[in-house]
Amino acid sequence: MDDWGGLSAAELGRGIAAGRIDPVELAQAFIDRARAHPEAGRVYARMTEARALAEAGAARGRARSGQRRGPLDGVPVSWKDNFDTAGVATEGGSALLAGRVPARDAAVLATATAGGLVSLGKTHLSELAFSGLGLNPVTATAPNVNDPEAAPGGSSSGAAASVALRLAAAAVGSDTGGSVRIPAAWNDLVGLKTTAGRLSCAGVVPLVESFDTVGPLCRTVEDAALMLAALEGGRPADLAGATLAGARIAVLETSAFDEIEEAPARAFEAAADRLARAGARVERLAAPEVAEALALSAILYTPEAWGTWGEVIEAAPDKMFPPILDRFRSGAAPGAAEVFAGWRKLHRLRATWAARAAAFDAVILPAAPILPPKVARLLSDTACYTRANLLTLRNTRIGNLLGLAALTLPAGLPSCGVMLMAEAGGEERLLRLGAAAERALG
Repeated sequence: MDDWGGLSAAELGRGIAAGRIDPVELAQAFIDRARAHPEAGRVYARMTEARALAEAGAARGRARSGQRRGPLDGVPVSWKDNFDTAGVATEGGSALLAGRVPARDAAVLATATAGGLVSLGKTHLSELAFSGLGLNPVTATAPNVNDPEAAPGGSSSGAAASVALRLAAAAVGSDTGGSVRIPAAWNDLVGLKTTAGRLSCAGVVPLVESFDTVGPLCRTVEDAALMLAALEGGRPADLAGATLAGARIAVLETSAFDEIEEAPARAFEAAADRLARAGARVERLAAPEVAEALALSAILYTPEAWGTWGEVIEAAPDKMFPPILDRFRSGAAPGAAEVFAGWRKLHRLRATWAARAAAFDAVILPAAPILPPKVARLLSDTACYTRANLLTLRNTRIGNLLGLAALTLPAGLPSCGVMLMAEAGGEERLLRLGAAAERALG
């Protein structure tokens, strides 16, 4: 398992195809590692061992008969515990949903299973996926691979930990304001935020359905491309020959560097320099519409979250971590006219951005402006928690507000990521650029 655990999902898939890796032995190795790992209880809310071994057995049969369904057929992955899993509790990291057992799989889980992916289990997350920090005193706070005292990043915190700790080959999370990209960045992984609507959210416990997206957390860009294909039942992006030569890349200056800490700033500048040395034309970009869009967050996110969950929450508010409860309740304040006007303005801002960014192949910025804060401080200081959560999600939320596809890559220092953003529906082009950037960043 030490050898297998260090391989990417794509490498494991190639090993299965070549007959060097038996899918059942591979699944059992991941299960055994999780059973023995001291942090597994903070990573997995529950394992689905019987399902994993049954799926691996079917993958073994297909491999032996030359009928593999795709490059990841037989590869074990984890699922954030807001993806419905038939007959298995799906609780969204919340005591409010304790004992909730859906009758069928989420649409993307069903598609991925049909494509041969093996489901190892369900990973911990922030309550109802409403925090970028990953802190969850109600169920469990996943570990940060770089610092045992630090927050893991959220809300797909257990998803990131499962990959970083080699307890899954890849993971599936959701991203409403940064919930794939923040834990990926803080745990030195690749995270892909897909365009809203590209992957089905049917059977995913909702947060803010206008912004909810599904995306993978992986070790490599190749894995992200293969996972995207598996989740939608399509063909993966062709990454062969990907290059930065001649690519025009903009560094977003507006808002993205406000209050940035020294390490993320230093890592980003070094990463931008490496991209330029690999052949990219790197320019600076000011975009006032970004600041205007960010200012709309409070009237677009929390009212919809409150409209979805308010009645459930108020039936048992004592079951929630107070800072997250307060964040949900803040959504009761804006009126319908204010929300409607906010959406009208956001659509205009998206058009302005699209025209400004059209000249570039990608726009880059730090994935997060801060390093992971210490858990003890977050638990003892509500004001610190609130400020850290908003600042953590500030840069990633730009991609959600503007309706973009976005990819975060390790930037070269622990818990620092560089994020690439591209137009809606531009995942394939973004992944090709990401593959070239990954090589340049080393």
